[in-house]
Amino acid sequence: MALGAWYLDLHECRHVARSTDTHLKSSSTVSPPSSIMRSTHASFTRKVEEMKPSKSDINWVIMDYLVSEGYPGAAEKFAQETNLPGPVDNESIRERVRVRNAIHGGRLDEAIELINEIDPEILDNNHLLHFHLLQLQLIEIIRTVLAKPGSNPAATDFLPAIKFATEQLSPRAPTDPKYQQALERTMALMIFPPEKMTPEFKELLDEELRRKVAVDVNKAILESRGERSEAKIRQLIKARAWAEQEAKAAKVDLPAYIPLGLDAADELGGVDGDAMVS
Repeated sequence: MALGAWYLDLHECRHVARSTDTHLKSSSTVSPPSSIMRSTHASFTRKVEEMKPSKSDINWVIMDYLVSEGYPGAAEKFAQETNLPGPVDNESIRERVRVRNAIHGGRLDEAIELINEIDPEILDNNHLLHFHLLQLQLIEIIRTVLAKPGSNPAATDFLPAIKFATEQLSPRAPTDPKYQQALERTMALMIFPPEKMTPEFKELLDEELRRKVAVDVNKAILESRGERSEAKIRQLIKARAWAEQEAKAAKVDLPAYIPLGLDAADELGGVDGDAMVS
């Protein structure tokens, strides 16, 4: 099935799933269920093979991912190897890379400054994103206090965090209960020692939160430029997951594991590789 499963049109998937369900119900007195399943599975496999993408289609999807996610160096090299057109505007990609790197590094003041240099209306118009960036900045201030070796932080150590929360976040909290709850949870990090924190508080200190915010910022920058905010491959993965769910709901006999078919490593369930740095 491989990557071809991703290219099934959503409406076609819905049609296949519904027709399969109807066929199962109407044919139960004519053919054994096992023969119906085999016939449906074979039909689904043929449909996938008919929609199997070409190598150039796959290369385009990869290039689209590298550009959308912000890997200009890798995009340039991939363009040379595949004879595809390279990124039109590398500098705009590198701007997004600088913002991403600042967020991943916990330098939120720098990230906010860079975003405003790109387009000040991004944060002016997206209040939730701005709040998340400020919340993450508050978390980084608290993290610095908690990370001091061999120390039991005193209340005075958190004064910079309290000042930042009072000036930057508190004025926004009354506008939405979600903001208020998020602020309260973040402030609670100053009360509990790290070893006594519950999972809901520990996740605020998890660096995965930086990556989530960075993804949202990348989307916002792309949208501000009138570009598609999400790499096509992410949409294809969602389409594949939806198609599998629909097929399973219609009792279509599918393998427990369906490889993506991108490379040999995929057959092994995926392996860790070097991160792309640009």
